Amino acid sequence: MTERRVRIAVQLHPQHAEYADIRDAVRRAEDAGVDVIFNWDHFFPLYGEPEGKHFECWTMLGAWAEQTSRVEIGALVTCNSYRNPDLLADMARTVDHISGGRLILGIGAGWFEKDYERFGYDFGTKGSRIAELAEAMPRIRERLAVGNPTPTREIPILIGGGGVRKTLRIVAEHADIWHSFGDPEVLREKSAILDQHGSDVGRDTARLVERSVEVDGRPEDLGDAIVSAGATILTVPVNGPDYDLSLAKDWIAWRDARG
Repeated sequence: MTERRVRIAVQLHPQHAEYADIRDAVRRAEDAGVDVIFNWDHFFPLYGEPEGKHFECWTMLGAWAEQTSRVEIGALVTCNSYRNPDLLADMARTVDHISGGRLILGIGAGWFEKDYERFGYDFGTKGSRIAELAEAMPRIRERLAVGNPTPTREIPILIGGGGVRKTLRIVAEHADIWHSFGDPEVLREKSAILDQHGSDVGRDTARLVERSVEVDGRPEDLGDAIVSAGATILTVPVNGPDYDLSLAKDWIAWRDARG
């Protein structure tokens, strides 16, 4: 696999907080030295008080694009079901320009049934949602290509999910970054499956698709193993309302010590 620089990301969960708390966490994260700041694309909290405070993903990304100057930003991940693919591509193009070329377009098939039910979307089945994601990806790329002005760069597409038969096939066909969960052994095993899909579709995914993974432990325990398994974007989850960045700062120090 191509040698890549290890990057540290945070996922700021947009729940249980005032927006002022989130804005402050974004400022502190950029100042601390993170490389990427993600949110998520849901309409209600995923844990804690189920009807607690929550904010919408893409509106927030537009604000982050203006607030920040260095970090990349994106959703981990956008739910494909919630927006027309052409509209999503134009939203991404716009945030790309607002940010000066720092958007990562994260996308996935969707899974949180409450979002669908409360907002009137058809939940369907896991299979139907994955099939819709596969259908959306060419439309997203086509719309990005014809927007005026065109994006400032070829916007990196991150696809999240670990289904070995269908999702990783979509990753092999369309993604620049694959986001997964699991320990180093799981990452290694699924990376091999991804690369087999890449071979099947004629794409060198070992070279072209960066590996991203959530890390919810200390760098001295996980860092070397997860990087050896192929991950180069390591994302620390951070919840509101306090947005404690101490673990993320440990990962930043570990990254810098590696040279």
